[in-house]
Amino acid sequence: MYHGRSTGKGPSTPMQIYQQPPRLLIVQVALPSWADTCSNLCEALQNFFSLACSLMGPSRMSLFSLYVVQNQHECILPFVQVKRNFARLQACISELRMLQREGCFRPHGTSLQLAVQDGLQQFKQYSRHMTTGASLSYTSLEITVLTSQPGKEVVKQLEEGLKDTDLGRVRRLQVVEITKGDLAYTDSVSPAEEPSSDESSILGTDIDLQTIDNDVVSMEIFFKAWLHNNGTDQEHIHLLLPSQCFSNISRSRDDSMCLKCDLQERLLSPSLLPGTADGSLRMDDPKGDFSTLYQMASQSSASRYKLRVIKALNSSGICESLTYGLPFILRPTSCWQLDWDELETNQQHFHALCHSLLKREWLLLAKGEPLSGDSLRQPASTFYVIVPSRSPTLLVKAVATRELMLPSPFPLLPEDPPDDSLKIVESVLDSLELEPTYNPLQAWSHLYSHLSSTFIRPQGRLHPSSESRALRKAGQFQTNRVRATVAPLPMTPTPGRAPQMPAAHKSSSEAFFWPSRKEVREEKEEEYPSGP
Repeated sequence: MYHGRSTGKGPSTPMQIYQQPPRLLIVQVALPSWADTCSNLCEALQNFFSLACSLMGPSRMSLFSLYVVQNQHECILPFVQVKRNFARLQACISELRMLQREGCFRPHGTSLQLAVQDGLQQFKQYSRHMTTGASLSYTSLEITVLTSQPGKEVVKQLEEGLKDTDLGRVRRLQVVEITKGDLAYTDSVSPAEEPSSDESSILGTDIDLQTIDNDVVSMEIFFKAWLHNNGTDQEHIHLLLPSQCFSNISRSRDDSMCLKCDLQERLLSPSLLPGTADGSLRMDDPKGDFSTLYQMASQSSASRYKLRVIKALNSSGICESLTYGLPFILRPTSCWQLDWDELETNQQHFHALCHSLLKREWLLLAKGEPLSGDSLRQPASTFYVIVPSRSPTLLVKAVATRELMLPSPFPLLPEDPPDDSLKIVESVLDSLELEPTYNPLQAWSHLYSHLSSTFIRPQGRLHPSSESRALRKAGQFQTNRVRATVAPLPMTPTPGRAPQMPAAHKSSSEAFFWPSRKEVREEKEEEYPSGP
């Protein structure tokens, strides 16, 4: 669940929602490398959107649009709401699969910048329409250019082509280079990992450059980062440590050391997905595994939720059976409202805490401080155990208290089991393959295919038939795409030849099928419930 400030007016909701910015994905198709990346990219997009469209609760992605750049730029999916639009997203992915993989074409040098400009123009018009037709508005856009060409050259091309373009509505412009490397499945990869200095840098006019491997898992991880709360308007959690443990450092008003942190999910809750083992549990169901910590942090827009450290524990001093709910990750905050000196000092203290806990082999026991309570009733508190790691992060797990404990007898294990039983069991264990660590990237639950199947309607098919593919090759393919918002920007014609555009593409610039105000209002009510 995302936390942050609600964009809507009216009564406060049980959850304050951070609305993700709209995203424009521009895929640069270059032969012959497209033949190697097409299937991986399409499978990764299919898997990602089957997940994003299935998540219960408020939508984690707002708007999405897709452009393709070959010898010219083409919008194959105008801006659409991601939630409840899996069929249109899947049809768009099918269009990607059918793009030319062999032969050659001469790309225009301005096609990429024209795709950026055209997408930005469509976003502005869509935003104006949504502002007048509904209370939800969109102010900034994130643009990602996916390419197999050398990333630095693409960045230079964009910097030169967009130097006279107003990018005030662009929150982030990113170039992602797909490399030929293969993912090593020996280590677990996290979508929250920060790219190294060799993989990511800021070049020129605020254009991020990043590289990812040409495999499905790496692309999935990149797209899943879109589901994270990356808002930087405020810090999420204040971690308070006793003041007597520190000296010559800044402290909060109650004379405790205060580390300002951002909260991030480690994994998605199965209770937010239909058809999974816990799919019958809703996120607001007390039987679910939706963590209290994230709920409390989601409501703390005025005052920050506080975790007060009360004790230290040995790393082996807690039984795993006492922890419950989903774990969450604490990182040093990146809130833009803090000055640079405070951000740097906060980060240094956070890293020092992680290093010291590892060195001492300690855990921390913390108590969550309720934001407000009834004057007649004392609010219940939640306790958490904080676990350090070799990365600059802390893992937070809810831990049981006296009131939650049930009697569980644990007699001592007999020292000498029977020899016959011991030999049989040891023989069974010896037959198992031993792995040094558990790698979730090697465990498949067939969740993607299950989620995709839930969107398929019995009366129709989403995938284009072989007949439609043959018609497309013959130039007779009639597309059912949603029409573009605005007329496409003019192309740069090849000398001596006039650009040709299929009839379906020409008509796509004439109109846009906007959602009705009733549909917008219904989706608004579903994503932002008013509470009981």
